[in-house]
Amino acid sequence: GEYDYDLVVVGGGSGGLACSKEVAVLDFVEPSLKGTKWGLGGTCVNVGCVPKKLMHQAALLGTALRDARKYGWQIPESQTAMAEAVQNHMKSLNWGHRVQLQDKKVKYLNMKGSLVDEHTVRAVDAKGKEMKMSARNIVFAAGGRPKYPTHVPGAEEFGITMSFILWTRPNMNVALECAGFLAGIGLDTTVMVRRIALRGFDQQMSGLVTVYMEAHGIKFSWKCTPKRVKKLPSGLLQVTWMDLNTTEEHQDTFNSVLWAVGRAPETKTLNLEKVAADEATSVPNIFAIGDIAEGRPELTPTAIKAGRLLARRLVGRSTELMNYENVATTVFTPLEYGCVGLSEEEAERRHGKDQIEVYHAFYKPLEFTVAERDATQCYIKVVCLQEGEQRVLGLHFTGPNAGEVTQGFSLGFQCGLTYEHLRNTVRTHPTCAEELVKLNITKRSGLDATVTGC
Repeated sequence: GEYDYDLVVVGGGSGGLACSKEVAVLDFVEPSLKGTKWGLGGTCVNVGCVPKKLMHQAALLGTALRDARKYGWQIPESQTAMAEAVQNHMKSLNWGHRVQLQDKKVKYLNMKGSLVDEHTVRAVDAKGKEMKMSARNIVFAAGGRPKYPTHVPGAEEFGITMSFILWTRPNMNVALECAGFLAGIGLDTTVMVRRIALRGFDQQMSGLVTVYMEAHGIKFSWKCTPKRVKKLPSGLLQVTWMDLNTTEEHQDTFNSVLWAVGRAPETKTLNLEKVAADEATSVPNIFAIGDIAEGRPELTPTAIKAGRLLARRLVGRSTELMNYENVATTVFTPLEYGCVGLSEEEAERRHGKDQIEVYHAFYKPLEFTVAERDATQCYIKVVCLQEGEQRVLGLHFTGPNAGEVTQGFSLGFQCGLTYEHLRNTVRTHPTCAEELVKLNITKRSGLDATVTGC
């Protein structure tokens, strides 16, 4: 009656698609600086979680092939068809989203949306054709795009971002996950770090991850900041950087430079700056979910759940709000790192160092033994309140299949997980995850936390 739609969603990523049941959804991908475009599904499906995990798996398979020789397999060397296989999978996901929207009678518009007023959206297609639509409620789920360090001459002209990496196989100066899978498929890789690695994560765990990477051939330039990038007549890129400890400048050449310096939300034309607990903005009928919202975990499952809960509230089916606490996540570096809850540093900040008990262990995965792989950085720690039932505040794990491990244990956080709950759980043997329920040595004790056997 009064409006064309009850709800219009701008953004066809994970959160927007989850929110857009029986409404209209606008999705339009502006080409990157290098001209890269992709289909429906947003960052996660096209240039984020999914291709990243597939590339990580390709690197793990390379390691597995090396391990296989220790187990007696004779396997000839072969070249990977990774890029084509990954792209084909993403295209199948793009098509799958289109079919799902059609099945659910969602109006899909391959157009770029922007606000005209609080109830009107302007939509423009690739040819400049424009239309307007009115909606009782509007949700922005436009996500973010990779940032370039615009203060560095040559960064935009000669550098690339994750959205381009899928279409090439260069040598790169990259961040940890990209560095891990690129090195894993045999490319010479260097990571430049301004201050610390994995900012926002537990720093002891971060140190274990980077030490493992260094031991496996990935080079790190610590406490350095890039100054300029110049293309040489040979086609190589000359990178100049400054050592922040000495203020001296250094140079080296690379085939490619990949910037992994964060992402910027797509809010320039939307005038959305702050988001409340119910995903509302300063305009009562306009909402924001996913990476576009400030202060939220930039994780696909978070956006999906927030989108679904918001849609249900808007149609009066529920009053449930999104819980952004204790969301598990995994860093798919060569030695995977999974965590849920607080870092040790954050737990101490909130509760005081004397009120925290940390149970920990260094362990060796069974699959590392015959292959004679170094397990020095395979480590687990559980951060607890010291008093009472010793409620678990944070759980951290480095080792094989870290995401699978932390997904299971994250359920316990929703049920008030305590240290005694862990100790009373019967183990699944032989697994890496069982080491979590065997923990019995505290940091405070000073005892050797190395697991010595089954």
